[in-house]
Amino acid sequence: MADHIVDAQDLRKRFRAAEVLRGVSFTLDKDETLVIMGGSGSGKTVLLRTIAGLIQPNGGVLRVFGIDITALSEEELLPIRRRMGYVFQGAALFDSLTVADNVAFPLREHTSLPEPEIRGRVLQVLSLVGLGDDVLGKLPSELSGGMRKRVGIARALVIEPEMLLFDEPTAGLDPTNSKMVGELIVKLKDGVCDTSVVVTHDIELARTVADRVAILIEGRFAVLGPVDEVMGSSDPIVQAFLAGEARVTA
Repeated sequence: MADHIVDAQDLRKRFRAAEVLRGVSFTLDKDETLVIMGGSGSGKTVLLRTIAGLIQPNGGVLRVFGIDITALSEEELLPIRRRMGYVFQGAALFDSLTVADNVAFPLREHTSLPEPEIRGRVLQVLSLVGLGDDVLGKLPSELSGGMRKRVGIARALVIEPEMLLFDEPTAGLDPTNSKMVGELIVKLKDGVCDTSVVVTHDIELARTVADRVAILIEGRFAVLGPVDEVMGSSDPIVQAFLAGEARVTA
C-alpha cells in the first residue's frame, strides 16, 4: 500500500509540567476525513498544530507525506507545509487587508506567480466557497462570522493543498452557518481537496463530514474508528463524552 498521508506513532507533547499528548497513534489515508474530538484543553489543537509542523513533539514519530517531520528545521518544513492548508479557529484573517489580499497572501508569500494569475486563483477559490467578487474589497470586519470562515477556507485552498487541516471550523457560528460549513467541507472533498483532518467539538459536524472519528481524552485516543461505530459505541467513557458534548452544543 502507498504511504499514508499522515502516520503518527506514540506522539507525545509536554509544556513544562503539563503532558498534553500522551502517546497518540493513528494514520490518515488519501481521500479520508478524520475528525478529532475532545473536550476543551484535551490537546486536539496541539495535535493539529503538530501535524502541521507548527509544534514539535517531545517524543514519537510523525510522518507527513511519507517524510518524518519530527526533527526538521523551519526551512526543511516549508515545502511540506506548502502541501497543506490550515484553517484557523477564528479564521485568523489580517484585519488591515482586504478579502482579496488575505486570500492572495500565501501565493505572494510562497510563489512567484504573476498578479493576473493570482487574481484568477483568488476568484476561483472564493467561488468554490460560495463567495463572489463583490467581497474582494471588503475588510474582515465588514463580513459576517460565516463569511469570515469561508474566506479563511478560501485562503487555505489557494495553494492547492493535498491535505486540509481545520481547527474548530464551526466554533462561534449559529446552526445555519455551522451546517453550511459542514456541507462545504463535504463538497471540497469531491475534486478540490480529498484529504482532511477536522478538529471539533461539534457532533453534528462530525456526523456530516467524518469517515473516521477519534476522541481524545487525557492525551490519548479513547476510541478511533468509523463514524457510525464511534457514535454508537457502548463504551461508557465514549458515551459520557458524547452526551456531554451534545449538551454543550444543544
